[in-house]
Order: sequence, then C-alpha cells, then structure tokens
Amino acid sequence: MSDRLVIIPTYNEKENIEKIIRVVFDLEKEFDVLIVEDNSPDGTADIVRKLMKEFRGRLFMLEREGKQGLGTAYIAGFKWALEQEYEYICECEMDADFSHNPKDLVRLHDACANQGADVAVGSRYITGVNVVNWPMGRVLMSYYASKYVRIVTGLDIMDTTAGFVCWTRKVLETIDLDSIKFVGYAFQIEMKYTAVKLGFKVVEVPIIFTDRTEGTSKMNKGIFTEAIFGVMQLRLRSIFGKIKPVKSI
Repeated sequence: MSDRLVIIPTYNEKENIEKIIRVVFDLEKEFDVLIVEDNSPDGTADIVRKLMKEFRGRLFMLEREGKQGLGTAYIAGFKWALEQEYEYICECEMDADFSHNPKDLVRLHDACANQGADVAVGSRYITGVNVVNWPMGRVLMSYYASKYVRIVTGLDIMDTTAGFVCWTRKVLETIDLDSIKFVGYAFQIEMKYTAVKLGFKVVEVPIIFTDRTEGTSKMNKGIFTEAIFGVMQLRLRSIFGKIKPVKSI
C-alpha cells in the first residue's frame, strides 16, 4: 500500500472512470485510488468493480446509497483514508473527467512531502487565469467569485474554490470533519478556511484547468448559491470562535 491516496467522487462517469484510474496508476509516483460512488445509474460502479480485480490492493470503492453531495463524498473519503493510515490524501474534483491533469498530482504531493506545505492547492489563478474551454462569462464569474471569498473571509488564497488539493494527514486529523457543513463548492472554501484558521500552511501550485469534454457538469444554481452565502456564515463562525480543532496541532 502506498502512503498516497487519490479520492475521486463519481456519479454517472462511465465514459471517463477507467481512463482516469489507469492514468493515475501510470504516474511516476505510486498513488492508491479511492472511488466514492453515489449509486450511479449508468453502471460506473460495475466498471470500477472489474478494475478492482486488476488493481487489487490499490483501487478501492466506497458505495453510497445515492447522490449526497460532493462535500459528504470527500468527508467519507477522508475518514476512510485516515482509518487506513494514509499520509497524503489528494482530492480530485474532476468527477473523473480530466478537467485537472492527473500528472499534477505529483506536484501537489511534492509540495507537501518535500516543500513544507500542510495543504497544496492546484490553483487556476495564482499565475493569471489558467483555464481552457470556458466561455468568458464563466471565467469572469469564477475569478470574481474567488475574489469575493477573499474579501469576505480574508483568505490569502487566489483559487478558493479549487477542487484539486493534497492534504497531509495531520490537517485532516486536526479538522473536525463532522463540523464541515457545506456540500457543494462552499465545501472547498470551508475546508481551506478551516485549515488556515487552525494555523496550517496552505500553498498554491499553478495548474491549467481544462473544461470537461465528456460526461455532464455537476454545477447547478443551488451549489452556486450555497457558495455565495456560505462564506458569510464561515466568517461569522470564525468571529464567534466556532472553528476549533479536534486534535492538538
């Protein structure tokens, strides 16, 4: 077993899931993979089960009863990873669609393992705006949404909604995962905000984000609304001292 794990949440990803798993296993550094599967009606889980026989001991799957949200998928994956004693846990909010280049997992891991970061964020905005195949309207919405988050929360992170992150074990052990409230993009903000407030070093690693070419985007109005109002709640929780560790740093 590797000390590095990649968590990939899936819902209706039959077009992409085998490709992404094979690419991760072909990386120069060895990563195990955990699929958090939300009962996809398209047969995604069946494909993963077949691959588990080929990649025995490296590929794992958590099957849930239905679509419960991205945040809860990652929390379930984080808890599983801690139980299995992984040291570096990467979240890949690519819904298995290659929006993030899996090769960048090596760079995120290196930032934590060799460069002193507690959390490494694959950032679309740390060196400008590095996105491909997005219409200008969406680019501007995403960029200024992150700016809004920084203004409200005071975070010194350019890509606050990034879903391509490497966490060290000590961070996930320290955060009270059961207190994380949000399930959509606000989940990404809440996790980073909590890590910073608990004193951990969060660094941004520049990446290029390419919009999905297969499958269907999971973005919806409810997720966007949660992110907008969620940051206000985070700020208030911080002011009233409700962000506390469950383990001493």
